[in-house]
Amino acid sequence: MNLRPIQVRLFQILESEVKHDLSARFCSIFIATIVLLNIVAVVLGSVNTLHQRWSIYFDYFEWFSIILFSVEYLLRIWASGARFPQGHGNSWRGRKAYILSFYGLIDLIALAPYFLQVLIPGLDLRIVRAVRLVRVFKISHYSTAIEDLVQAIYDERRSFAATLYLLLITILITSSLMYFAENEAQPEKFASIPDAIYWAVITLTTVGYGDFTPVTWPGRVISLFTAFLGVCTVAILTGIVASAFANQMARRRVIFETELRKAFADGMIFF
Repeated sequence: MNLRPIQVRLFQILESEVKHDLSARFCSIFIATIVLLNIVAVVLGSVNTLHQRWSIYFDYFEWFSIILFSVEYLLRIWASGARFPQGHGNSWRGRKAYILSFYGLIDLIALAPYFLQVLIPGLDLRIVRAVRLVRVFKISHYSTAIEDLVQAIYDERRSFAATLYLLLITILITSSLMYFAENEAQPEKFASIPDAIYWAVITLTTVGYGDFTPVTWPGRVISLFTAFLGVCTVAILTGIVASAFANQMARRRVIFETELRKAFADGMIFF
């Protein structure tokens, strides 16, 4: 029995390869809805009163999710055999490409909480719940937002790396100066340069929790200098990412418009 047509069709549905495919659209909406409900369950399950009262329903929904995501993961592995043209070794090549891809790893990690509990009895449930939050990335199958952001940063990797380099130098210099300025006055807070690095990062990013504050005049001068540097370096880093992301969106728009013109040019438009 030739299962290739079924495999190809399943791949089209799971990967939304065909535009305006109702089956693919239903599949994506259904899985995205289950993922969002999982996140809601994790959030509500962290409330002790709700978890104690409805724990059995939380457990039922978790089992249902594990079964669903396990079936989906296995089907994606099998259907990925149709990713490349039929030929010797291409089926395994397609499956390997999915398993090792970002989306494949996310799908695998989405199943991790259940297997962590099975393999490691007595594991802290807070860790399990935290891992379950990774399931929100499964929606990335149907959204290019993360892919666009990563591609945008990659395109501007040299500018991004140069700015990060300047930021790291600034953190090292300001934290070292603050350590020498405040160590004697506040040995419990500025006990070492790594402790001062925490202060430098919080100050440079303009967060300023206030748990580490200078009390000496050299420390205050360093704080003013650090705050000014933070505004400059963080603003540059933010500007690079924002500009790169906007350029990525513009490139996608141009590609879409080009393909649309080609479609209208040949006069063959189907709905």
